[in-house]
Amino acid sequence: MEDKNDILLKQLFEQAAQQQIEDNGFTERVMMNLPEVKESRVRCYTRLWTMFCVVIAILIFWLISGWDMIEGMMTGGKHMLINTIEVFMLTAPTTEIEINPWTVVLLLGFVLVFLPYQTFRKLSATL
Repeated sequence: MEDKNDILLKQLFEQAAQQQIEDNGFTERVMMNLPEVKESRVRCYTRLWTMFCVVIAILIFWLISGWDMIEGMMTGGKHMLINTIEVFMLTAPTTEIEINPWTVVLLLGFVLVFLPYQTFRKLSATL
């Protein structure tokens, strides 16, 4: 059931959509007087700017020893994850909460491996 105001609004917009506004060729004259920009020049500038940014990024990455930083972060993250799982496996049976550590490990594997895989698969199928 529609409200009276909704019906009035629909009628107003339907009437407005049917109206034609004459511009006596104004739009065409404006489009003719716009300055022409050559696509090749713009495309060349964008490619040069992109190359400049890529070169600067590579230079900064090299100057700050980016590979060493990435390797250190990956190694540290791996050790932290292994230590966290190890501590959990050792302390979970001693808590008062009835929890099976293997269930938690399987659940963690499901969340970290299977769900991202399924998300990637669905996204790649839609694209």
